Amino acid sequence: MEDKNKVIIRVMTPEDYDQIKELWLSIKGFVIRSVDDSREGVEAFLRRNPTTSAVAEVNGEIVGGILCGHDGRRGCMYHVCVREDHRMQGIGKQMVVFCMDALRREKINKVSLIAFTRNDIGNRFWNQIGWTKREDLNYYDFTLNKENIEKFNQ
Repeated sequence: MEDKNKVIIRVMTPEDYDQIKELWLSIKGFVIRSVDDSREGVEAFLRRNPTTSAVAEVNGEIVGGILCGHDGRRGCMYHVCVREDHRMQGIGKQMVVFCMDALRREKINKVSLIAFTRNDIGNRFWNQIGWTKREDLNYYDFTLNKENIEKFNQ
């Protein structure tokens, strides 16, 4: 007899967008960006990284997801999340391992991620599964739009 509540971890596809966005919007404190996290932005990311992002499904419903990609040198995981009613079941860890295996197949040897300092649940998760919080660097961000580039160039 097949287990109806079996978790299936698989590659994320563009067809998953509606469910993944619904998941993101359901998580308290989760922030999505209007351009990068739009359907077009996620589809572009998945075209560039077609084998490294993951979703977790239970009964055909997406309950977790990770956007994961690389630049040829280092991998990065974005939007690692598991629906609240499916947490503490190993789903997050299974998805992380899935993504790490995909990166290794593409000869990527290092992976990083960003967890907001206010994300207590996420930070506990990363610490518990053995990831190292970096204290030796600062992370900088710059939004690429016409106004910012012109201002930078003055």
